[in-house]
Amino acid sequence: MRVIIPYLSYSGNTKEVAELIEERLKKRDVFVDMHPIGISPPFDPMDYDLIFLGTFTWDYGGVPEEVKDFILEIGYKPDHIAVFGTGDTQFGGEDLFCNAVNKLTKFYHSQWSGLKIEQSPRGSQEEKVHKWVEGVLQHGKIFA
Repeated sequence: MRVIIPYLSYSGNTKEVAELIEERLKKRDVFVDMHPIGISPPFDPMDYDLIFLGTFTWDYGGVPEEVKDFILEIGYKPDHIAVFGTGDTQFGGEDLFCNAVNKLTKFYHSQWSGLKIEQSPRGSQEEKVHKWVEGVLQHGKIFA
């Protein structure tokens, strides 16, 4: 199985989540490519069995421009994308918390619910990441 994790991170929080996902997948003997958005060269989504797309929420509930550019770069909506992201409830409260995750999950008609992490995934949220990854793998019948 081949997985890619494209992600955008300014503060490092989304990168930390991406690394936790990578670590969890590698424990399952999954081949993983990391893809920092805006740094790594384009890739073909069809080369991968699963895509874990990571973003933070920007400007009171928005998707960052770099992620929008990434979406346009792909040029179509792959059906094997699971979305995760980081956010901060101090910017817009619960209504806008990780709203970029909501928007991208809806945009891609993802079969998986999005993962939302408050700032850094450290502490109790680390286990939340692990459970979400396992849920994606099980729900997608990748490791049934």
